[in-house]
Amino acid sequence: MTNSQLIHSKNGLHVAIIMDGNGRWATRQGKSRYAGHQAGAARVRRIVEAAPEQGISVLTLYAFSSDNWQRPELEVNFLMNLFNSYLQSEIENCVEKGVRLSFIGRRDRLNPALLRLIDLAESRTIWGNNLHLRIAIDYSARDAILAAAVKAAGQYDLTRDEFSKLLNDYSLSSESSPDVDLLIRTGGEQRLSDFLLWECAYAELYFTDIMWPDFTIDSLRQALQKFHRRQRRFGRIPMAEAI
Repeated sequence: MTNSQLIHSKNGLHVAIIMDGNGRWATRQGKSRYAGHQAGAARVRRIVEAAPEQGISVLTLYAFSSDNWQRPELEVNFLMNLFNSYLQSEIENCVEKGVRLSFIGRRDRLNPALLRLIDLAESRTIWGNNLHLRIAIDYSARDAILAAAVKAAGQYDLTRDEFSKLLNDYSLSSESSPDVDLLIRTGGEQRLSDFLLWECAYAELYFTDIMWPDFTIDSLRQALQKFHRRQRRFGRIPMAEAI
């Protein structure tokens, strides 16, 4: 077990969520994809508020991948405006609830208004100790690993924890990302989609057909219940089986 796993195990679970299915949810209801994204944003708040009570100390949400820039320009612009609106409405709520906000991913392609809100959110919530909410925007795990590998070239005695710190240079994070305990993907797809590939090395994977706007607190509890029933070995075997 790595140092980050040991530290993390004392503080609670790191749950990562690929919030998939907003567009399909809207289409099935005869609504626009934009309505689906709005419903998905509203769902975030409920899950964030419930997370600490479920033993979650770190929650990482996949909001916008680097590949999502390939979507239609109108949809991308809508999503960026939605991020702006979300932060404007949620920063003070996060301060009140003790939620620390941080963002991982590239920032050089985000618009200045959103960047200012991201900076404000991170500075205003830095003392939050009830939950660390990490939002991935313009994020690619493969790009992060590649960037870290380039920086690590020639450092043959580099440890895993030291390499993890190099990943932060891409993600613009001030600290190492804890290993993910449970990865949840909504919407019925069963793939990682370039999300936290390094940190999910030993994560338990939970896939559900529930679309993200319909993912409730009970849905989260069910995922956690299945997680707690699994035996995590990290490459080892129980002593009884070794005899």
